[in-house]
Amino acid sequence: QVQLMESGGASVAAGGSLRLSCAGSGRYYDTGCMAWYRHAAGQKREVVAFITPGAGTRYADSVKGRFTISKDNAKNTHYLQMNSLKTEDTAMYYCWWRHASAGNCYGEPVWGQGTQVTVSS
Repeated sequence: QVQLMESGGASVAAGGSLRLSCAGSGRYYDTGCMAWYRHAAGQKREVVAFITPGAGTRYADSVKGRFTISKDNAKNTHYLQMNSLKTEDTAMYYCWWRHASAGNCYGEPVWGQGTQVTVSS
């Protein structure tokens, strides 16, 4: 069974950068769909970035051009590089994983425990 552990959250000034890491363990981790979600206080949880097993990526409009999702299968880790951070990026960030087959994600999603990102003006 896949398990996830995030790291890298911190407090940073607006305009700064952070890189979040999500270390995965368990069989099939490197062949799955991976993503980052965030949940800000008083708002709905939203998907920030998504990466397919073939390394195709998709981003929320609010982070396009600033955030980059990537993965290193040899390290069983996926990342979220966040540049030009804004105060509205403040949220708890969660990594996410699901099984993948033939280009589709399936099965019960697996979530990390979350890592807090706080951006101050």
